[in-house]
Amino acid sequence: MNELIAFFILAFSSLFTLVNPVGLSPVFLSMVDHCDERERRQIAFKGVITAVVVLIMFTFLGRLIFSFFGITVSGFKIAGGILFFRTGIQMLEARVPRTRSTPKEETEAGTKEEIAYTPIGIPLIAGPGAISSVMIFSSEAENWEYKLVLLGVITLVMGLTYFIFQMADNLAHRFGTIGLRITQRIMGLILMVIAVEFIISGVEPILKKGWFQAL
Repeated sequence: MNELIAFFILAFSSLFTLVNPVGLSPVFLSMVDHCDERERRQIAFKGVITAVVVLIMFTFLGRLIFSFFGITVSGFKIAGGILFFRTGIQMLEARVPRTRSTPKEETEAGTKEEIAYTPIGIPLIAGPGAISSVMIFSSEAENWEYKLVLLGVITLVMGLTYFIFQMADNLAHRFGTIGLRITQRIMGLILMVIAVEFIISGVEPILKKGWFQAL
């Protein structure tokens, strides 16, 4: 039970920080500023549902992708940790990571229906960092209990993301730009710590394997 709780805490803190709904709320507002309240709710809902489908898909296909491309979990942890660390640095600088979306993508996704799926659903919410994290945690899930916990984490984080997007206007007025940036910087620092842990847990088995082979 303690291991399940620890798995839940690590998975939740990693995914929530990587998705970063608080930091994304101003970006979301800028994309839907031409929409009324009802349209904003619909766009947020469709975007979150799109992200849920993508993340759950990679949760179940993670092991298959690893085996198909011959990728080790340790190697993916190191690569994921580097990506998370880079994202954390960008969050410390109060910037939305460039891996999320490009100005060209935002321009091409012209209709209200399209922006819900891309760039809001993918890659704004379900970006490379979020996808990498669910694949890593899926590969570490020892049994179906861990898988269910991971699915619960995805559902919880996406539910919070939808709620925060709904409250984006209130958050912007209550905390202001400075308050949101401070929150984003704190989350960036937390993400960098998590990234270091991922890199260490990826390097450790490789070093142990190399050490035993040397003996």
